[in-house]
Amino acid sequence: MRIAFFVNSIAEETAIYTTTALALAAIARGHDVCYVTPGDFVLRPDDSLLVRATTFKSGKIKKPDSFVAALRGEQAEIQTIPIKDIDVLFLRNDPSQDADERPWAAHAGIIFGRLAAEHGVLTVNDPDGLARAQNKLYFQGFPDAVRPTTLISKSIEEIRSFIDEQEQGIILKPLQGSGGKNVFKIASSKESNLNQIFEAVSGEGYLIAQGYLPDATAGDIRLFLMNGRPLQRDGTYAALRRVPADGEVRSNMHAAGTAATAEITPEILAVAEMVRPKLVEDGMFLVGLDIVGDKILEINVFTPGGLPDIAALHGVDLSVDVIVSLEQKINMRENYGGKLSNRALATL
Repeated sequence: MRIAFFVNSIAEETAIYTTTALALAAIARGHDVCYVTPGDFVLRPDDSLLVRATTFKSGKIKKPDSFVAALRGEQAEIQTIPIKDIDVLFLRNDPSQDADERPWAAHAGIIFGRLAAEHGVLTVNDPDGLARAQNKLYFQGFPDAVRPTTLISKSIEEIRSFIDEQEQGIILKPLQGSGGKNVFKIASSKESNLNQIFEAVSGEGYLIAQGYLPDATAGDIRLFLMNGRPLQRDGTYAALRRVPADGEVRSNMHAAGTAATAEITPEILAVAEMVRPKLVEDGMFLVGLDIVGDKILEINVFTPGGLPDIAALHGVDLSVDVIVSLEQKINMRENYGGKLSNRALATL
């Protein structure tokens, strides 16, 4: 099996990324791995789709640091190959990273992922589902019971009124964004710097304001779902608690958050079960839920991270289980002669 990982930029890949762990797990199981970036697709006049894939000349690399170095070093080579020579296209880019400086690149994975799926390549997460999830408005399609009280607006008057209605204050952030960028906790509509915060965040488009959950001071729980269900092996869940740094409202690892073990309670499993139907319907193969109490703060469907941290905490590499699931899907596709849709196959 050949798996192509679609990422923003090979130069920005690191040893601690979940994509790296997935690639190494695939290599360990005897699969071929290549990387593809937004500028690597070629659609020829005869409608044949090709990719300029970064591959390795030889050798089975086992260590994350060595893998990333090889990906960017002399061991790497670029080959232009037909898309049909790829079994799985794994879309692992973060569109928000390209939205400002390379807007053409932000949705290349979705656009060409659709074409790849039409050519018979298993494409996960399903590109049509990802097209519906390009900003945090996607979250509003899930049951009210799992969502904090939320306002989406570009009006500072609306936001001031919303703050006054929330006893614990609010979290304000861009509707489009990731990694904890421009996330603020606001306790009162009378805060002196509210206008400056509003101007900073609204410059990126619409704002999303959520009622603050006091339990967030202890961090949130990142729980991976695969095929709509919690990813786990023998009772060890693909989950961690993301603990914010002192004085920091964000628990993102990019914002100096740290990883700790997480207890997966029946209440958390109930939250996961509540969002399962829509995730399955949308072909969301691998997803990260960010949970506080019995509420979900975000659903990361593009590039959820944390599997290497979970492996370090528990000594269980659940990246392997992800690759095994992809192997099973390829077998299903062959057994059914390509009659299963990409969206259905993505979550079977």
